[in-house]
Amino acid sequence: MTGLIPYLLFPGNAAEALGHYRDVFGGDLQLVDYASAGRHDGPGDAIAHGQLSGPVELAGADAGADDDAVQMSGMFLSLLGTADALTLTDWYDRLAADGRVMDALQKRPWGDFDGTLVDRYGIRWLIGFHPED
Repeated sequence: MTGLIPYLLFPGNAAEALGHYRDVFGGDLQLVDYASAGRHDGPGDAIAHGQLSGPVELAGADAGADDDAVQMSGMFLSLLGTADALTLTDWYDRLAADGRVMDALQKRPWGDFDGTLVDRYGIRWLIGFHPED
């Protein structure tokens, strides 16, 4: 086990969202639909479970009839120092596409770089790095 893995419930677009995160971060994406999981509380092609394994790990599903879809307030998914500066800058730019930049990726007074954004799926990200010497 690698540590905390966010599990996000999407409002019917889990396959699209998790596929987007695979395109941004790389890695291997496994999807199981409701029909394969024996679930009958939604369309058979809805995602019952999805898992992205790689440099960034995420899991998620389509929200069931009695579930709330993810709404982020007062928190970010943090990728501070999780890769080299070029990779983190690329991830920031790709997540910001069709999303909303809250605070541009920039050098801070203490010398590190960071920025925040809300991606096209409403997920809030904090991305940053210490400049390489």
